[in-house]
Amino acid sequence: MGFEFGFSKDVYIRTLQVIPFVWICVILLVTLVANPIVNQLVQKFVAPADGFNARVLFTILFSVTILSILLTVSGTWIGLREISMEPIRTFFYDWPRNFFIAFWVEALIAQPIARFTMKKLHVSQERKAVNAS
Repeated sequence: MGFEFGFSKDVYIRTLQVIPFVWICVILLVTLVANPIVNQLVQKFVAPADGFNARVLFTILFSVTILSILLTVSGTWIGLREISMEPIRTFFYDWPRNFFIAFWVEALIAQPIARFTMKKLHVSQERKAVNAS
């Protein structure tokens, strides 16, 4: 929103008001559209002998590609509170920027935090299981 409308307090407040609706849209798109497609694509591009990092990288690549395409249009509609042709007209200008930002945030911030959190959770669960025995 900042890149599109400028970095101001008003834009920030409007962004905060729209985020809950965008998150609902993201959850629905991930569950109903992206995950089924990503799972099929990962199976085609990753061999059974490939490692965990290859699977994670392809999952990130396909997820970010699909979601950035869909959200470049639908996110604009939600943010502007109207359905128009504007995000379709400006798609090839907006989408590469959205993809680039989303890919690096996912690869460098979100996934490492998620993997670290899951690792700590599994260690904690293993400790509880050992102590219960």
